[in-house]
Amino acid sequence: MEISRSTVPGVGVVHHLRTRGGQSFGVLVDESNHRTLMVYGCGRGEAADVDEPLETIVLDGDEADQVAEMLHNRAIADRLATVERRLAQLVGEAS
Repeated sequence: MEISRSTVPGVGVVHHLRTRGGQSFGVLVDESNHRTLMVYGCGRGEAADVDEPLETIVLDGDEADQVAEMLHNRAIADRLATVERRLAQLVGEAS
C-alpha cells in the first residue's frame, strides 16, 4: 500500500492511501481530532481524482476506534483474551 501524508495548515493532517489494486482513499485528522474518510475514484478505468473525493464520512473519535478495531487482523478483545488465558496458565504453573 502506498501512503503519503500532508499537513493542511489550519485544518489537520491528510493521509492519502492507494491499495495494490489501485483504489484510493484518504483519512483527514482534523484539529478537533475527528476523522474524515475520503473515498476517491476506484482506479478501474476511471481517473482517481485525489482533490475531489466521491464520498466523505466523518467519524467521531470513538467511531474511528471501532472501525480501527474491525480492521485489525484479530480484534483487540480476541488478543486480550489470549493473553489472559496464557497468564492464567502461567500463574497456575507457578503455584
